[in-house]
Order: sequence, then structure tokens, then C-alpha cells
Amino acid sequence: MKNSGTQRKLAAADQKAVLATLESRFEKNMSRHPGIEWEKVKAKLNANPSKLWSLNEMEDTGGEPDVTGYDAKSGEYVCFDCSPETPKGRVSLCYDREGYDSRKDHHPKDTVVDMAEAMGIEVFTEEQYVELQRIGNSDMKTSCWVKTPAATRKLGGALYCELRYGRVFTGHNGAQSYHGVRGFRGWLRV
Repeated sequence: MKNSGTQRKLAAADQKAVLATLESRFEKNMSRHPGIEWEKVKAKLNANPSKLWSLNEMEDTGGEPDVTGYDAKSGEYVCFDCSPETPKGRVSLCYDREGYDSRKDHHPKDTVVDMAEAMGIEVFTEEQYVELQRIGNSDMKTSCWVKTPAATRKLGGALYCELRYGRVFTGHNGAQSYHGVRGFRGWLRV
């Protein structure tokens, strides 16, 4: 259900399909969002078609987005990628454009930062990655790039997280590197 052009709005049939997928996942995973009602989430999504478009992009790339919280201060719901492993449509990516441009050859298809921006989502922080693991174990065979502090990035590195041996490990690579089992998870406020 890719959107052709710059408008971030799905056709009516696609809106209905993604809402049905999200509702089904929401109902099957109530422990991720205790006290949150689907009808209120759905109303927010219907009022924000660009957010629904972004959730569809998350779905299309294998992220299995779901509601994981509510920010009472802003009145927004928080949606995380909740797929068991790194979203398959978001692997083999350099961290950012600078890392991509520093490669002499064998460029990947895209970068984490560019792809997240194009999808209208944010890249997980280390803290959000740890929070995801409290919801349910993810990435036991894969890993995810996470938002990297500017000081680390200035030195040429980028950070990733993975779950191994029952705990989260944070590692580092050059921002220009990419791996078939490393991608990124995103999140969105609605």
C-alpha cells in the first residue's frame, strides 16, 4: 500500500484495511496498553490521516505497530514497532546519510535516519528499546540501530541494541556499516 507522491494520506479502502489490522493487534495484545480504549485511539487516527499513513508504512515494512502508552500531558497515544524481530523491510541500512556517503562502494539501499523521516516516524532511543523489552522479548536474533548521541556520531560511530541472554546490550559500529540482521524500530505519537 505504498503512497505515490508526497501526500501522506491513504485511500479509503487502505485506511479501512490498516485500521482493521491495528484493531486486531490491539485486541490480541491488551497487556501492552492497559486502560486504553481502542475507540479513542481510532478517533485520533481518523482525525490524523498522516499518522495513519505512517502506521501503514510501519506495517508494510514489518514493524507490527501497536499502542504502547498514553501521554496524559500531550493527550497523545504512543505506538511502537512490536514485531518479534527487527522489521524485515528495514534491515541492511547505514545509520545516516553521512555514514552512507563515507562508503566508497557497496552502498545499502537507504539509511535509518532517511527512511524514518520518509515514513514520518522516530527512531527508538536506548530507553525506548529497554521499555519495549519490558512489554515482551524482541530481537533475540536481530539488532536495531538506536538514536545516537551527537558526540558519538561526531566521532564516526552509531549505537545499536539487542536482547541476548535475557538482557539488553548496547553496542557500537561505524555509522557506515550495515548488516542483514540489523535494522531499526520506530515509534510515533498520535
